[in-house]
Order: sequence, then C-alpha cells, then structure tokens
Amino acid sequence: MTMELITQTKTLHINETLKLDCGKVLKGYDIAYETYGELNESKDNCILLLHALTGNAHAAGYHEGDKKAGWWNEMVGSGKAFDTDKYFVICSNILGGCSGTTGPNSINPDTNEPYGLTFPVITIEDSVRVQKQLIDYFGIKTLIVAGGSMGGMQAIEWSISYPDYVKSTIIIASTSKLSAQAIAFNAVGRNAILSDENFNNGNYYNSSKLPEKGLSIARMIGHITYLSEDSMHNKFARNLQDKDNFDFDFNVEFQVESYLQHQGQIFVDRFDANSYLYITKACDYYDASLKYGSLEKAFERTNSKFLIISFSSDWLFPSSQAKEIVNALIKNGKEVSYLEIQSSAGHDAFLLEFEKQTKVIKSFL
Repeated sequence: MTMELITQTKTLHINETLKLDCGKVLKGYDIAYETYGELNESKDNCILLLHALTGNAHAAGYHEGDKKAGWWNEMVGSGKAFDTDKYFVICSNILGGCSGTTGPNSINPDTNEPYGLTFPVITIEDSVRVQKQLIDYFGIKTLIVAGGSMGGMQAIEWSISYPDYVKSTIIIASTSKLSAQAIAFNAVGRNAILSDENFNNGNYYNSSKLPEKGLSIARMIGHITYLSEDSMHNKFARNLQDKDNFDFDFNVEFQVESYLQHQGQIFVDRFDANSYLYITKACDYYDASLKYGSLEKAFERTNSKFLIISFSSDWLFPSSQAKEIVNALIKNGKEVSYLEIQSSAGHDAFLLEFEKQTKVIKSFL
C-alpha cells in the first residue's frame, strides 16, 4: 500500500442543552468528527462534508490497522476533488448515529443506561444545529458544505438555516424531500427491525441476542434502492450461486440473493438497529419547503452558489428531483450549476463515479 493518510476520529462534548424539533431536549451531547488538511489563519478554507444514511465521520484515510479507507477516500485528499492541500475538510457523524455522536446506543445521563427508544426522535434540522456547534468550536464563520444522498439534504438545510456562513453548496444524488416511494422503502426497513424477535422494544444492548435478522433485512431492502436494474443485471443477471441447476427449495440460489444476504450480514457488524430507525425517520420528515410554503421561498434565504449533481440511473433520488432544486434556485436568481452524470450505477454512483465528480467539483471550487 502506498503512503496513505492515517486519521483518527475525535470527539467534542457539548455541555449545553439542545432543544429538538420534537419538543424534547438533550442534556449535553457528543459529536464525533475527523479533519483533513489545515485550517488557514483567516479560517475561510473549510469544507464540511455531510455523510449519507449509514455513513460516519471517517470520510477519508485509514484508521490505524484498518485495511479499508474512509467512505469518500477517492474524493478527499491531496489533489483530489476536496483538495486537502487547499482546504480544511471536516466530517462529523450525524446526531442519532452509532459511530461516536450521541444516539440511541449512547448512555442516558439520567439513567446510566443506553437510551434505546427513550432517545428523542430527531430531524435533519436538529443534526445541522449540532454540526453548527462543531463549526463554532473551530471559530469558522464561512464554509463550503457538500454531501451526497442524505448528506445533500443536510447541505440544503445548511444553506437555508445558516445563509451567512455558507458560501458554496454541493448537493449530490439528493433531494429536497423524499418521495412517497422512498418513504415506503424506509417504512418496510423499519418494520423489519421492529418485528425482529430480539428487538425487545429497543432494549437489546445488554443482551447476547441482537435484532440482527431485522437489521439485515432492512439493509437488503435499502441496498436494492441504491442499485439500478442495469447494474444488477450486469453484476448478476439470473446467474445461480455455485450451482448449475435449481434445488427447488427456499435457500439462496441466485447470485443476487447471495449478494444481498452478504450485504445484510456485514452491515449488522457495523451499525445499530435503533440508529437505523431514527435516521430513516429523520429523512422521512425532511422537507426543505415545509416551513416556508415552497422550495422557491426557502431558497430566497440562501447566499450560496450551488452545484447540483444527479445520476441518470438513480431511481431513489432521480434527476427530476435535482431539477426541482435547480429550478427553485434559478427562480431566485441564485448562481447554480447542474450536471446529470450518465452512469449505470444507480444511487450508489455518488460513491463510485469518482473521476467524473472530481472534474466537476474541482472546476466549481
């Protein structure tokens, strides 16, 4: 392996109460984050990266001893799209997550037990307020925000909620609100978790039996939406797994079945079932236009220039939803660049089409 960036996730504790959209409060909370590059003297070279549904703060580089790099490693680093020779890049784990930022698997200070389902229901807006605390900790007053999928939703909210801070916004494979279809897929995933015999109303942290089956099924459902018909056909077609003939039973027979089962199994090793419930619900609730009457009115508030990227085969957040954002910005006279990248990779293209995105993002920045 060539010399790669060795990174470490750090934790900032905020010893203040946070009032949430649901009306409840958190009495202090942790924010897990990583940084790459150096913050300049004027503190105006910051890029805040915002992760997708099951991501975390580890966007780039390697943790000591790890074989796998951060989730956007091909995009973050020296000379890359988010160039750490020029920019100070921050990525934090979302509120409600399970990778260091306070969430349902954290200890409730009132009970000294994990929150479980006593953790308050959170929103994308709540998560952005938490990220703002991290930005304030560094003394940063101006920044670029960038994210794909759910990260793009957070980027939109940053541009609306903190217009005096955000000078550029990069929204990739995202939407200003989920469609009924996307909400439906999230609902089925949550029901798989809630129906697991080991879920125990969310109180499974001290048990040897975890709701692995439900979480695995939720991941399998989600993963189907991240791919496209072409990508699934090209990878698997109707090929059988390690056999030439049907077994005429209900065990795994097709390659695509085996692949989804594998994705479900590796997911349960790194993610928390309760976090999946909370974060998917936050996505369902998000609608950038809700408080303002329309998306056009919401974007009246922004002072940012925008880059919007969509992918031709993304049916979870299709290009039509990206164009809704673009049109609302144009009607406000905002500076906006839009590109639909041709790709057969589906929604996952934002994690795979590095070269095409790098050219566009470098040019924009």
